[in-house]
Formats: sequence, C-alpha cells, structure tokens
Amino acid sequence: MLQQVAEHGMYVGITGFRNVQITDSMDFLEMTRVEKPQHVWVQFFNADLVATWEHLYFAAINALTAFKRNRNISKSLAMETMLYASAQRQIKKALTQMGVKRGISNVAVTVIGESKEAVKETLGAITKQVGVAADESVLGFSSEKLRGIRRVFGITETELNAVMAKSDVEQAVVNLVVERMALLQTQL
Repeated sequence: MLQQVAEHGMYVGITGFRNVQITDSMDFLEMTRVEKPQHVWVQFFNADLVATWEHLYFAAINALTAFKRNRNISKSLAMETMLYASAQRQIKKALTQMGVKRGISNVAVTVIGESKEAVKETLGAITKQVGVAADESVLGFSSEKLRGIRRVFGITETELNAVMAKSDVEQAVVNLVVERMALLQTQL
C-alpha cells in the first residue's frame, strides 16, 4: 500500500512479510538497514499486532502531525510512528509491545518519505534484504490475531459491542485501535 499524505507533503508505504526468520532483533534491524534516500524513515512492527494497513497509516499520519505541531515525543519520525502505533508514550513500552523480536515471523514495515519514488525504492530494497516476497495479507485479520490485538490494546467486550453496532468486528477493532492512537495526542 502506498498513499500520499498531501497535507504533509509526504508518502507512506506499508507492507508486510510472512515467515521472516528473526533470531536476534538487533541483527534483523542491522541486516535490513538499506541505503535509503535522504528524508526517508523506516519502522518495523510485529505484524501480529497490526490491525490492518489502516492502523499503521494512521500512526504515520499522527506522527507527521506531531512533528508538524512540535508535539512529538521522540526525535525520530520512525520512532514517533512506533509510539502512535502502540498507543504508548514510552519508547521502551512501545518497542516491547509492537517491535520486532526473536521468534516473530510476521513483520510489517512502514516507510515514510518525501517522494513516491523514494518510498518505492526503499520498500524494494527492504524486500530484497528480508529475503522473502512482500505479503500484505499478513496485515489482515485472523481470529487469533483479533484476540491478541484486543488483549494488547485493552479492548473490552463492551467497547467492541458499542462500536460493532456500526460495523463488523474487524472494522470495529481497527476503529478502536485508531481511537487509542488519537487519544495519545491528548495526553501530551
């Protein structure tokens, strides 16, 4: 998925990878470091806790908005995206919750850049380094993934039922995760 965020003059690319072998998160991050164009930011996530591409897209938009308004928590746009995606204010908690680590095999990546070409080029280089084909289906839902997201984000049955009156269970979970990210801005 590649979208323009016109109000920020940026592009956001999001994809996932299935069956990635991560034995050490630092080694994985080092291996996937690619020569990227200037003004491109990359962040990896545990795809098993990503509530569709929308989750990461809105995390990126919130991070861009925070930087634009000088209300960012971190010094890096990539880390700010992680903070919003996890709905956490503390970097350590955010990384523990949604970062890549040993044993995770489904990985999502968000690339934010000033040009469409730079984002595409960076996504291509990351795909080459990861060594498996991009698979956006890893961003979709399964019943196990729904349970995990609800647990991590503290989504109660009552909340889910209230939101489900307007949509299906999957869209309700996406909406509740996006709501939690939006609430992070009010806590600053």
